[in-house]
Amino acid sequence: MFHVCHAVNVLAISNQKGGVGKTTTAISLAAALVEKGSRVLLIDLDPQGNATSGLGVGKDQPRSIYGVLVGDEGLGEAIHPTGVVGLDLIPSSPEMAGAEVELVPLMAREFRLRDALQHQKGYDTVLIDCPPSLGLLTVNALAAADAVLVPVQCEYYALEGLAQLLATIDAVRQRLNAKLEVLAIVLTMEDRRNRLSMQVTEEVIRHFPELVARVRIPRAVRLAEAPSHGQPINVYDPGSRAAQAYGDLAQEISMRLASRVPIVLGGVGA
Repeated sequence: MFHVCHAVNVLAISNQKGGVGKTTTAISLAAALVEKGSRVLLIDLDPQGNATSGLGVGKDQPRSIYGVLVGDEGLGEAIHPTGVVGLDLIPSSPEMAGAEVELVPLMAREFRLRDALQHQKGYDTVLIDCPPSLGLLTVNALAAADAVLVPVQCEYYALEGLAQLLATIDAVRQRLNAKLEVLAIVLTMEDRRNRLSMQVTEEVIRHFPELVARVRIPRAVRLAEAPSHGQPINVYDPGSRAAQAYGDLAQEISMRLASRVPIVLGGVGA
């Protein structure tokens, strides 16, 4: 049972395919939401820790999401500020490489993250950057989330695996988290000069007309460079097309969230 009387949106950013712009979307969307006045917590659930390094935080922090999931550390103890005021991070760590296995024997293993989030105050939005798999870490994110954001790269195999992800989300909804829904599919790395990229865009929209976000993220060199500088794109190159796109996406996501029935922590059984 949730106890904190505070409306908060918990979004899992998930796709089991790697290289689709998932972590870039997690960082860039988080920073864009902050720019629009939200206070955001980003949880790096991926053992690769790219969201952690992409925000300029070292992967050797003494407290991380690992201690929260596998140990008994409180979520608040693992929160780190970032260079973006209003955006906090719970980093990943090298120990996360074994977390999937270590979670298996634990009691209520699918709900470790949800239980840790129950009493967390002070944020409008929590974003969870999931690993590129459908294992226990991703299931923890889906069990804790209100909704899922699915980045899909505009390339030939865009729809491959999407059905499996949607089936997993549906299974989690039925067994672990009745409120879970797909908020949007976000098309990334779009190249409007490339006929194949545009054909893929049209195909995904044809299959999921209501789910595909209106805003699409362009393929951009500056967007690829930003993580190596430990900055989100709206800080690294605020005037770029990619920064504008993520700003527009933040606006669209906010509108989609506003149209949902709000989840009020304290009044909803888990």
